[in-house]
Amino acid sequence: MNKNIPWVIKYRPRRVSDVVNQDQAKEKFIPWLRQWLQNRVPEKKAALFYGPAGVGKTSLVEAAAHEYGLELIEMNASDFRRKEDIERIAKIAATQMSLFGKRKIILLDEVDGISGSADKGGLDAILELIKVTRHPIVMTANDPWDQKLRPLRDASLMIPFNRLSERYVVQVLKRICAAEKLECEDAALKYIAQRSEGDLRSAINDLQAIAEGYGRVTLDIVKAVVVSRDRQYSPWEMLRNLFMSKYAWQAKRAVTHTDLDYDTVLQWINENIPNQYTDPEDVWRAYESLSRADIYLGRIKRSLSWDLLSYVFDLAGPGVALARKKSKFRWAKYSFPQKIMLLAKTKEMREIREALAETISKRIHASKSTVKRDVIPFLMIIFRERPDYAARIAIGYNLTDNMIKYLAGPTYSKIKEHMNLLLLRMEKPALASEESSSGAKESVTARAAPSPSSKKKATRRASRRRRRGGTQSTLPI
Repeated sequence: MNKNIPWVIKYRPRRVSDVVNQDQAKEKFIPWLRQWLQNRVPEKKAALFYGPAGVGKTSLVEAAAHEYGLELIEMNASDFRRKEDIERIAKIAATQMSLFGKRKIILLDEVDGISGSADKGGLDAILELIKVTRHPIVMTANDPWDQKLRPLRDASLMIPFNRLSERYVVQVLKRICAAEKLECEDAALKYIAQRSEGDLRSAINDLQAIAEGYGRVTLDIVKAVVVSRDRQYSPWEMLRNLFMSKYAWQAKRAVTHTDLDYDTVLQWINENIPNQYTDPEDVWRAYESLSRADIYLGRIKRSLSWDLLSYVFDLAGPGVALARKKSKFRWAKYSFPQKIMLLAKTKEMREIREALAETISKRIHASKSTVKRDVIPFLMIIFRERPDYAARIAIGYNLTDNMIKYLAGPTYSKIKEHMNLLLLRMEKPALASEESSSGAKESVTARAAPSPSSKKKATRRASRRRRRGGTQSTLPI
């Protein structure tokens, strides 16, 4: 039976220590998991593992579940595309204890496989699941930087995984060869590791295919069978390969083999040129080339001349890589583009600003761009310097609380006080007019309806006239 089991399953890690070359990820994940085991719910109730395929993201979760005696509830992207699926499986598992009292850990694999529009219900259900869960939730993704995953990033502890170095891949392959009693040449294993580019899963699959087909693993057989894989680079891998390039084709391959869109690629390179280059002239040459790439990209957007795209890659890739003349290559820590981070943080404020501009533009018959440029800055001054007058504007234009907060800043509470006073004053005249109108009606009614005593007097006068012989009878009015 064991002969039919894939080696990636047969030799999967059983303990956390068996997951190789991911010490940084384990240093963040294990303390977070132990907080759950000690009944101390962490601030972030979910963890998001991200990195290339085949580097141990799922294996670390499975190893931790086995080592700490946790019940693993695993769902793939195809299992939780719909809200109903999550509520039926994951939500029940996340809010209830096991039948045998075991703790659970919930694994949502490949969350970046969810579509932002078609599967929006699935994303919303995952966020709700994180809020109500009583057990740790771990999600995995190859590319977590898609805009649709921003709410998940905000709600999760981000744990990066790197491609495995060649040495660790060879180490695992040797251990499998020893367990399977295979004849394996060290040079052949090294060649498999090189071609896998840090993907341990594909390296193990290649090893099993050669072993089952030929009964031994030699360099000649490996060279004849194993081919290089055309992989997509993560942003950090793209930068590393770009700045390490010695030839133009290597640099161009780095910027073309990534899932990032063209604008984002330029932003990543722009942010990290100073981190990699130390000589001012090298930095100047790199930015000169990158700026020209940005000019060509702008022309493409305006004129849809996509034949210019090759120039963008040439300038952003080889142009930046070959700008290094004096700076020595060093292992730099690359940073996430600040522009993207600031846009993510200010998204809510920008949405409020857009709604405010739309509200005012309809009232003053001006474009939204004019309102944002010429009107809103003056409104901010008014709202922060004259809370009493700002309260009248807020009521007159029916501004929401978020709009008032955006314009007022620290004077928001004063403006709300003035608004409450104004609303009370507007209500009092209405009440007074209602009372006066009701009083007038009562007086008119009182005059119109005679009292009982006046009725009796009128009756007596009429009877005296009749006794005197009068022919006319006077009726009481």
